[in-house]
Amino acid sequence: MKHLFQQGADQGGITLALFHGTGGTERDLLPLAERIDPAASILSVRGNVLENGMPRFFRRLAEGVFDEQDLVFRTGELNDFLTQASAEYGFDRANVVAVGYSNGANIAGSLLFHYPNALRAAILHHPMVPRRGLQLPDMTGLPVFIGAGRNDPICSPQETEELADLLQNAGASVHIHWEHAGHQLTGTEVAAAAEWYRQQIRG
Repeated sequence: MKHLFQQGADQGGITLALFHGTGGTERDLLPLAERIDPAASILSVRGNVLENGMPRFFRRLAEGVFDEQDLVFRTGELNDFLTQASAEYGFDRANVVAVGYSNGANIAGSLLFHYPNALRAAILHHPMVPRRGLQLPDMTGLPVFIGAGRNDPICSPQETEELADLLQNAGASVHIHWEHAGHQLTGTEVAAAAEWYRQQIRG
């Protein structure tokens, strides 16, 4: 998978895995990573799927309607890539924290839904429920930050609450940060994610 890796000052410590939104690239969320943890290593990945020329992490059938078969395949592909990259770059596979926005948050959520211990923690900006009707892995104590908009036309507040409930029922420790905004990523949401990270991960 097309990606970039930056070794952090905290060698052997946390690696932030960055997953962009639809139409983004592996450079989109680098400023976010700098805000969240300047000392962490960074593995930023570009989605392998193109939709009208725009990179994504998995196909969709329509707005908000996922191609579940492709989602399952791409989630496995990404999980394998994280393992391969950890061997190539020498970072701790058990110390990966996902940071995803929109489509990237959905693939990060799908990693949590399908693979036990895929991530140490996750920061999900405007995610949706990846799949329904699954028996989720044990996520006891897994820290998850969800950034959401009260007026998000793509991801409704009800969807956000449903995702949080599913994660909590699997044992995850979930914090929802609400913005009175839409699907865009705001500065105050990023600041809230960075503060949560300092308390939950670096604390």
